[in-house]
Amino acid sequence: MAQRLLLRRVWTLSAKDLRPLPACSASSTSSSSSSSSLHSSPASRSPVLLLASRSSRALPPRPLHHTQCRASSFNVQDHDDFTARVINSQLPVLVDFHAQWCGPCKILGPRLEKAIAKQKGRVTMAKVDIDDHTDLAIEYEVSAVPTVIAIRGGDVIDQFVGIKDDDQLDSFISKLIGQ
Repeated sequence: MAQRLLLRRVWTLSAKDLRPLPACSASSTSSSSSSSSLHSSPASRSPVLLLASRSSRALPPRPLHHTQCRASSFNVQDHDDFTARVINSQLPVLVDFHAQWCGPCKILGPRLEKAIAKQKGRVTMAKVDIDDHTDLAIEYEVSAVPTVIAIRGGDVIDQFVGIKDDDQLDSFISKLIGQ
């Protein structure tokens, strides 16, 4: 999203928004070779275009809105990370065992993230790629993907294999958080 906005802003720039820096001149170069390019004057740099000051347009300053955003899902890095962030978690955790090549996993993943986001921080989701973490898949007896396991306090509460619709996912998560 931010990339699209930046590209749109760059594409809509007019020529009056750009101004060239002064070109290099032979007389401005220093005879000492020990000075770095960080300390050089703007005249000694190669010519580039800079955005002109926007003060002439009299645009009102836009306020920056800061919100605390807590990640509700994360990718498991290794077995120690799984232990620290899933087994020892204070919150209930939904563990999504998936694979990059799995079509149903690509459908279920966004549905799970949407269902987790509805819970507003009461539950988190760990994503485990079975190709990268076969030891975890074997430990939790994952024989097919996608497999979703609900863990609370280090104990497996429930699990399912395959795709579920949104209502079934919501009831599965409600069961996990104890509603």
